[in-house]
Amino acid sequence: MAMALTEHSAEAAALLVYPQSFADMDRWHERVGRLRRATPVVPVSVEGFAPFLAVLRHDEIMAIERDADLWPNTTRSVLQPDGDLQAMEQFGIPAPRSLVHLDGIEHRDYRQVTNDWFKPAAVGRLQPTVDEVADFFVQRMRDLGGECDFARDIAQQYTLKVLMEIFGVPEEDRQLMLELTQGLFGAADPEFMGDAADPFGSLVNSMTKFITYFDALTADRQQCPTADLASVIANGTPGGHPMGEVERLWYYVLVATAGHDTTSFALSGGMEALLRHPEQLWALRDDPDLTVNAADEIVRWTTPVRHFMRYATGPTRVAGVEVAPGDRVLLCYPSANRDESVFEEPDRFDVCRPDANRLLSFGYGTHFCLGAHVARREIRTMLARLSTTLESIEAAGPASWMEAHFVSGVKHLPVRYRFKER
Repeated sequence: MAMALTEHSAEAAALLVYPQSFADMDRWHERVGRLRRATPVVPVSVEGFAPFLAVLRHDEIMAIERDADLWPNTTRSVLQPDGDLQAMEQFGIPAPRSLVHLDGIEHRDYRQVTNDWFKPAAVGRLQPTVDEVADFFVQRMRDLGGECDFARDIAQQYTLKVLMEIFGVPEEDRQLMLELTQGLFGAADPEFMGDAADPFGSLVNSMTKFITYFDALTADRQQCPTADLASVIANGTPGGHPMGEVERLWYYVLVATAGHDTTSFALSGGMEALLRHPEQLWALRDDPDLTVNAADEIVRWTTPVRHFMRYATGPTRVAGVEVAPGDRVLLCYPSANRDESVFEEPDRFDVCRPDANRLLSFGYGTHFCLGAHVARREIRTMLARLSTTLESIEAAGPASWMEAHFVSGVKHLPVRYRFKER
């Protein structure tokens, strides 16, 4: 990549590469907003990482997302040190081959394996299950006696339980599933990295446990298939052929992690925003239909998936900057979701926002998030329960954010609350 570094390159590197930057999202948005208004794209070079062009604006990201032929994904769809993939393979962990990393006919065939599960009508049939799980965790809040860590005790557990019901994972494996997802996405966060001296080793350990667990699950579902999603993946035949072992492993990993952590962070971050604007929570009580728009605003506001990488297959330009074949770009979704050229007063949280549906949190085009309808339904369901049963809720301490540059959000949210009398 021959793009020359600019006066903004060091600031972009600090904001996008280092996990610690994501521990203060108010400050992060303030800094990235200044960058975005100064320039829509910034070349970044950091030792140990291949150089990339950070794309900060909504329009440019949309243009890249629309053109999957010019801008495909690869195994390097997440920003990471150059040596990590090779090191993982040395530990026996295969290079990623999930839906995120596949393109063209291969992506189409693998997506088709579970596509029927995630269509709006099919997701609608999950509503009784989501209702039951939401009711359980509202009761959990009652049982906790008026104070809890909403992120840890409710958002994480609620979204994990819905995922387990869809997957068909037994209740006794709940804690293991939580540890595995946190071990992957939170590997750089001191709270979740395990051995602080070896965060990469902690990541490898989590992946090794994932492989062991899902190999056993696959064997079980191939021998005794049921009606759950794990059986669909275990017996999937993309393009009419049995699914490869590597692709099947990464299918499980994608659904397990993206289906839990992203929705959990959206819900905990949404509650953090509602605590700042409690009148908006009560607005949902007065107008239940507003939960649909509120879910989009929450996902826009929180943007749990911070980026994906794309690679140019031919010469092109991004916002006037020349890009050569093989060059890569980082699509910065939180920045795009606060782009003032698209969203009116983008740094204002508003569940009534008329342009909330222009969010890019779920991606766009070929790689639009497969589980978007499930995530929205989970958020809407919990918002409806809390807005109608709570009498009051307020912060009981400061929120804290996970230190991770790929998927992150509010990891702790102490709250104090009171329910209405039944």
